[in-house]
Amino acid sequence: MKETERDSEGGGGGKGTKKSEKDQRWIPKIIKKRVCTTFVEDSFSNGALCQCGGPRQSHDSIATGDFFGAAIVSQWDSAQHSSEYPTDAFGELEFAGAGRRHSHFLRLSCDTQPQMVYTLMTTHWGIPPPNLVVSVVGGDGHEKVKTWVREVLRNGLVRAAQSTGAWILTGGLREGVGRCVGEAVRDHRAAASSLSQKKVVAMGVAPWGLVHNRQQLVNAQGSFPARYYVQNTSRDSHCLDNNYQAFLLVDDGSVGRRGGETAFRAKMEDYISHQRTGIWGSGSIEIPVLCMLISGDASMLERVDLSLRKATPWLVLAGTGPAADLISEVLVDLPSIPLSPVSPSAEGDVGEGPSAELRDRTREKVRRHFPVEADLEKLVDRTLSIYQNRDLITLFNGGQDSPDDFDTVILKALVRASKRVASDASEYTEELKLAVAWDRVDIAKTELFNGDIQWKYDDLEDSMTDALINNKPQFVRLFCENGLNILDYLTYRRLEDLYRSLDDSSLVYTLLQRRLSERHGLAGSMDGSLKSSQSPQGLMQGPASAKELSLYEVSRLLWDLLGDVCQPFYYGPLGLDQSTGTRKALKQVNKLLLGECTYREQRCLSPWSSLFVWAVLQNRSDMAIYFWEMAGESVLSALSGCKILRELSKLESETETKVSMKELAQTFENLANDVFSQCYQSSENRTFTLLIRKSPVWAGATCLQMATAADARLFFSHDGVQSLLSQIWWGDMERSTEVWKLVLSFFLPPLIYTDLISYREQEEDVKVEVHQGPGQDTDSLDGNDASVFSLADIVKTPEDKDEYDAVRENLKGGSPSTASGSKRPFAVQRWRQFWFAPVTSFLGNVLMYFLFLCLFAYVLLVDFKPPPEGPSNLELVLYFWVFTLVLEEIRQTFFVGSTTVLQRMKNYIQDMWNKCDLTAIMLFAVGLVCRMFPWSYHFGRAIMSLDYMVFTLRLIHIFAIHKQLGPKIIIVGKMMKDVFFFLFFLGVWVMAYGVANQALLYSYDPRPGWIFRRVFYRPYLHIFGQIPIHEMDADKLDDAGVNCTHDRALIDAGWEPCMDTYANFVVVLLLVIYLLVTNILLVNLLIAMFSYTFSKVQEHSDTYWKFQRYNLIVEYHSRPCLAPPFIILSHLHLFIKRYIRRIPSVKIRHFVLELRGRKASRLNTWEAIQKEILLTAQNKRYRESDAARLKRTSVKVDSVLKQMSEIRDHDRRLRMLEIETEYCCNALSWMVEALSQSNLIKTTRQPPQRSDSTYSPTP
Repeated sequence: MKETERDSEGGGGGKGTKKSEKDQRWIPKIIKKRVCTTFVEDSFSNGALCQCGGPRQSHDSIATGDFFGAAIVSQWDSAQHSSEYPTDAFGELEFAGAGRRHSHFLRLSCDTQPQMVYTLMTTHWGIPPPNLVVSVVGGDGHEKVKTWVREVLRNGLVRAAQSTGAWILTGGLREGVGRCVGEAVRDHRAAASSLSQKKVVAMGVAPWGLVHNRQQLVNAQGSFPARYYVQNTSRDSHCLDNNYQAFLLVDDGSVGRRGGETAFRAKMEDYISHQRTGIWGSGSIEIPVLCMLISGDASMLERVDLSLRKATPWLVLAGTGPAADLISEVLVDLPSIPLSPVSPSAEGDVGEGPSAELRDRTREKVRRHFPVEADLEKLVDRTLSIYQNRDLITLFNGGQDSPDDFDTVILKALVRASKRVASDASEYTEELKLAVAWDRVDIAKTELFNGDIQWKYDDLEDSMTDALINNKPQFVRLFCENGLNILDYLTYRRLEDLYRSLDDSSLVYTLLQRRLSERHGLAGSMDGSLKSSQSPQGLMQGPASAKELSLYEVSRLLWDLLGDVCQPFYYGPLGLDQSTGTRKALKQVNKLLLGECTYREQRCLSPWSSLFVWAVLQNRSDMAIYFWEMAGESVLSALSGCKILRELSKLESETETKVSMKELAQTFENLANDVFSQCYQSSENRTFTLLIRKSPVWAGATCLQMATAADARLFFSHDGVQSLLSQIWWGDMERSTEVWKLVLSFFLPPLIYTDLISYREQEEDVKVEVHQGPGQDTDSLDGNDASVFSLADIVKTPEDKDEYDAVRENLKGGSPSTASGSKRPFAVQRWRQFWFAPVTSFLGNVLMYFLFLCLFAYVLLVDFKPPPEGPSNLELVLYFWVFTLVLEEIRQTFFVGSTTVLQRMKNYIQDMWNKCDLTAIMLFAVGLVCRMFPWSYHFGRAIMSLDYMVFTLRLIHIFAIHKQLGPKIIIVGKMMKDVFFFLFFLGVWVMAYGVANQALLYSYDPRPGWIFRRVFYRPYLHIFGQIPIHEMDADKLDDAGVNCTHDRALIDAGWEPCMDTYANFVVVLLLVIYLLVTNILLVNLLIAMFSYTFSKVQEHSDTYWKFQRYNLIVEYHSRPCLAPPFIILSHLHLFIKRYIRRIPSVKIRHFVLELRGRKASRLNTWEAIQKEILLTAQNKRYRESDAARLKRTSVKVDSVLKQMSEIRDHDRRLRMLEIETEYCCNALSWMVEALSQSNLIKTTRQPPQRSDSTYSPTP
């Protein structure tokens, strides 16, 4: 016994085991066991055993001598003669030699409350809550199970459990039906995926005293795991079955007796039947419980009767055994006899009502199935009571019904029970709720949505909510296609309820709770009425606190994920202004939520987009893709989903979830790219409008802005996006213009009025401006007044002509400054077309930057005079030049964008090249200050020299626009990361070799500078072949002629220490090893890393370059046309307009075009049509693919096999019918012959004769 306990304690180990042991240490304090404490003599054992089955010596007292008297205590009772003690068997169970994961087990008293056990299983054991519970009863012992019953369990029950997510309750022992269920579950796990395996939970509820080798499970501290040995697995036994996931070992104090678990099992089934399905019990129905009777003895009738009184439905397998056959015969043969109304009493007796004839027929059937039972009348009463609840019983005949339809049989049985319990509910509604709970869309399509039933909105509302919360996208699609109007369904209240239903283990739930706690914190400081919600108990209950979520927390979360690309979501329903600060918004929201909250009854303005965001936040791929298909603005919606998922993946800690988020984000990027390709093929100019159109659904975002934020490089590499960017880059000039023409015109401005440079033909020089209105000027602090592109370029089709005319009339009706572009003289207009193009601005900045570097180099090399002679005039010009660069960086930091100042600074710092600019400016400032003083002049000169390197490296960013150099710059950037990893390995070897080499060569050298040179610098030079052999090899020491000493005093005075010749061969050996590792191993490793990086990046370098090209175009599109140092004139001009003339900026946000009314509607319709064309083409390709063809072929083969099975069944029935018909014919012939030979009947004619031609086969 002790050895067994010691073995069970020693098994397991590991991190997860210690955590489980800690989590379940409280179990003995709550869960009890039962031990028989009073000996009640068993007359069949000659006084050796108690009626509980235990020996006399294991009891504390004896009933016959303990003031009871033998005549009084003749029957053992668990409640009276046993006591409860803390349980000593719980934890995890490891079956020796089984080779599978551990099972959970618990020894518990038969009086334990089911609520505690259910919470333990679902919360601490991690067993998912069921959508269905099938309790298999009967078939215990060594009774042989029929073959067709095994097929029903394997092909029917387990498959139905897998499709519905069910618990299967059996005895859990390796005998009878319990063993068959275990084998069916084992076969299912071997063939199913990991996800399908989790849906089938086999649970054993067995009597503790009947379990073989139960002492191996005993451990007062819990077993994690307990090793359980099973012997002779080929035969039935009372051992636990290793195919079950959990075991509830019910202890009533008896040993070796059956039935002790029956009462607890019935209470457990009743408790589960009152829980609701779904996450946090969010389903629309209670968990259905179905008891399945296989065979059974006479005592099973009482079990069935008591369960039926609690309205638990039963499925009886006819032809399996006595109890099941009796019930099936009673239900089949007796329905034609009417029943008088009855009211069963609480004791289980049947009141007056059954007729004498009915009782006699029932007694005859009971006597035939249970001939040896003594109390026959009691069994008759039980049978009649069962018959009165026949509406809750469904029969399944294995000889006539197919196991393939077993899930439908279960569904029908539960529907019958629900219809009987809730008579006011529609049968179809209950069947729909069950189908949704089990996620059986195939049953719903064939049985409920086949066109015979006219569904109403009220019938589908609850099921729609259930399908949304529990992630059943196929049902959501089915409901929307069959009468559910999403506009009526999705109100802001229901949207908040959907967010409150989030799983508390998800990342989104955690993020929303943080925002909720911020609002509660502010509310607690303002209003004492909200402090109660912050109590420790309230914070411990996750779902309770989630119910306080509002749209404001969702808006804050989306703002954190999307950044400044969009304006805040849901501010309109909440009554908040877009410019409202965070603290002020929190106060307004708290005040609003304390009131009536009338906004919650309003319809959601964009229901599909809101549901799309809700699904994306939870990383539900199928549902998110369906909502994307139904939502408008397909390109922008897909890019937004990509952005949200990539931001969430950065915050997710679980690797599997992180990978799935990235995969779904890539899926949405591909969808955006595919839809955009379809749009580009349809209309190039409308596609350009689509890219820069401001979306009211996505809070003012555009496709280009969202693609930039989402890092959608594949989308940017599309020819349509690049074509628009090229058009913006060249302005009104032809994109085929050679660069040398621009350079020549740059130095000779009069050439711009000649035909040297070609300009695009325009119908009218009316420009599309950003939010342009009366009184607004086209210049801004973030650049010149160049347009995105002219309207004449967009107008190519008759449909676009109307939009063009409307915008043109609007611009003509504006102020003179607005429409002045069409009235400017040719000279002014051509001047602006050339100088305000981004390519001209870029070229000017490049040329002036080269001039700046030349000036910087000349000053640093020739004209950098020390004080008091310096600085010179050219150096002052250099300082002024850098000052204009600083002004431009300040403009980019604080005057670009529409967000707060902190957000603008954050966006500016995130760019790598802006960091380079800041470094260069700061170094220049430090060098400038230091060079003004004689004592720090040389230090300032050194800083300036380093700063020149930084300014020169800044040229790499300028060359990024080049098609050949741009990708190579990206490859170099990737290789720099490889260099850092290489330097780490190299540093380890350099330090190891340098320290050892220094210690072996020089026994004493206290000079820090020389130590550093010999430990790091000299070994690094060894890699490149600079090896001072005369300073390392003792044989070459005399040839060197170096004056050295071994005197420590002289060495401290500065003399050169002599080399230690002891173990000099080790120095040479280390040098050989060091050169072998560094020159051959590490250097070739670096080359291999470079080759891998080059081959990996080269495939996508063009995509990366196109993405960087967009950032460069945006930067120079926003810049003033003049380059430093002349840019200060543009800065002064813009300062006067913004702060003196108070003319607002209209180009704070780049590439934005706002469309309203019919124009926006037509563009959305056109985009939706292109999306439908794309989806239709994709579906067609899928239908023609090999996988789809194989799937259709498989379905057809299954249908043919099913029909063949039905044909064989019909053929068998026809043969049986022929046999019966032949028997009837023979009987009638015999009767005719007998009557004809007798004198009882006098006839006037002869009996009919059978003609052989009647039975002759038809040719």
